[in-house]
Amino acid sequence: MTPERKIPDRRGRKARRTRDTLAQAAFELVLDRGLRNVTVEEIAEAADVDRRTFSRYFTSKEAAALDSLRGDGDRINAALRARPAPEPPLLAYRRAVLDWLADPGAEPWHRRPRIFDLLVVAEEEPALYAVFHHIRVDAQEDSVAIVADRLGVDPRQDIRPAVTVAAGAGALLAAQAAWVRGGRPDALPGLVAEAFDALSADLLGEPRPAPEQHRGGNSTTGANSTTNSTTGTTAEAEGTEATP
Repeated sequence: MTPERKIPDRRGRKARRTRDTLAQAAFELVLDRGLRNVTVEEIAEAADVDRRTFSRYFTSKEAAALDSLRGDGDRINAALRARPAPEPPLLAYRRAVLDWLADPGAEPWHRRPRIFDLLVVAEEEPALYAVFHHIRVDAQEDSVAIVADRLGVDPRQDIRPAVTVAAGAGALLAAQAAWVRGGRPDALPGLVAEAFDALSADLLGEPRPAPEQHRGGNSTTGANSTTNSTTGTTAEAEGTEATP
């Protein structure tokens, strides 16, 4: 590799380190002192840079504090791209989310120190929640493109990719809200599975467990009706995916 190519790589790594240092400083200061008691200048000082450097990387202290969450949408989308092509789109989205939650190397929220605390604060602070919303929207736009590619359609002309992602992201958001309000940091995977189970079997393309099954009980009538309903909807979901 020539020196000319090494220089941009080295600059890129330095820029990445600076961004990560600023984000970590904002993350810790906001959690330790509260959003309203932290200034941009204090974040920059904690990262050993000036205010101008901070502004090159972030538009606000809220954006810096939540920057560690931005990569999670990329991880879910990478898992979505890797799902088998025959899976119905929403089922693929569900399994991509669960793959992310089950992968220690991906550092999902319930395994990463203090992310639970950060999301609790984001629920309470409108400015933080607004930034979190924009991070989710950016990830969902990529998800729509991935689902559209799986279906072989143009998402500007076919609404199914957007509906699929809206449903899946809504289930994840509902689980996340229940998670932070429930006060149990280890409960996230179960809540995500429960939220996706709550979606219609017509969308998932797989049986929805009867409520008695979740409680460990038995209900022959409920199980039969679920199975009968799903037999038709599974075929419909698979037919939908195969139609460009």
